[in-house]
Amino acid sequence: MPFRALSRLTHTQAVLLMVAVTLMWSIAGVVSRQLESAARFEVTFWRSAFTALSLLLILPLWRAADRASGALVPKAGEGLLHRHWGVLPGSTPFWISGLCWSVMFTAFMLALTFTTVANVLIIMSVGPLLTALVARFTLGQRLALRTWAAIVAAGLGIVYMYGSQFLQAFGDAAVDTGALVAGSLAALCVPTAAAINWTVVQRSQTHGEKIDLVPSVLLGALVSSLFTLPLALPFNATAADIGWLALLGLVQLAIPCALAVVCARSLKAPEVSLLALLEVIFGILLAWLGAGEAPGREVLFGGTLVIGALVVNELLGWRSRSGAPRIQTLESSPQRPD
Repeated sequence: MPFRALSRLTHTQAVLLMVAVTLMWSIAGVVSRQLESAARFEVTFWRSAFTALSLLLILPLWRAADRASGALVPKAGEGLLHRHWGVLPGSTPFWISGLCWSVMFTAFMLALTFTTVANVLIIMSVGPLLTALVARFTLGQRLALRTWAAIVAAGLGIVYMYGSQFLQAFGDAAVDTGALVAGSLAALCVPTAAAINWTVVQRSQTHGEKIDLVPSVLLGALVSSLFTLPLALPFNATAADIGWLALLGLVQLAIPCALAVVCARSLKAPEVSLLALLEVIFGILLAWLGAGEAPGREVLFGGTLVIGALVVNELLGWRSRSGAPRIQTLESSPQRPD
């Protein structure tokens, strides 16, 4: 059974699978450029709805395989929602995590409707640094000097990238500066929500409450689809649009998010953070080749500074964090990472 095989990944298999995950994540930009008439909130609704539908079907099979392999130990008195979908009705961190996922799902697609794929992905890539800042001020975790330096360098890269674009926009009446601002702010919501999500999950695991992130992804997709449904009406999407958005829901969100959780059981946090950066490279390249959306010089330069700062920070911190817990865990296993 394929689900059982996923619970016994070697390190090399987990690395290769994480690369495949980032490739699946990266198709959102190029696919969104193929849409014909789906409006802004309708795009988000359909993608989230298809993600929720996919996970409603996948999760019971997944959890049954984990129970059969012994990776997930059933608890006495667990309800139907928890047994089949991992839902934790009485857990506040679980609901906060789900809400954070819903913000990420909604803001990401909205950002893509306002600005370029490169802009969105580069802003999203600062998630690890925002997570470090949130953890510093909420959990009291100290930041190494290298992390502060990476935050400054990434900030300078983003300021240069957007400063250059705004200067060009003010000199070109054809450029919509309002859309650039809206897209940038929406994109910034993604790493901000991700930082809050990881901090909540980390704090709950420190206090002995394990949160399986895949069920919280399901909750996030449900909340996102319910929130955007009234804003999406009346529907204008063509059959082709719905097909593309169904592809995003299943292949770009449901499957890779679930597989990323599996990878995070075998890989340490620095490895996951570094491999996740491949989404930026893959995403910009696919949008360039598949939709003719070539990134400008200022985006390439600023983006290189941001990605470079992240890579150097992770590589320098590899030894110091070699004993750090992994992000994700099942309820029966020891503490893990994102």
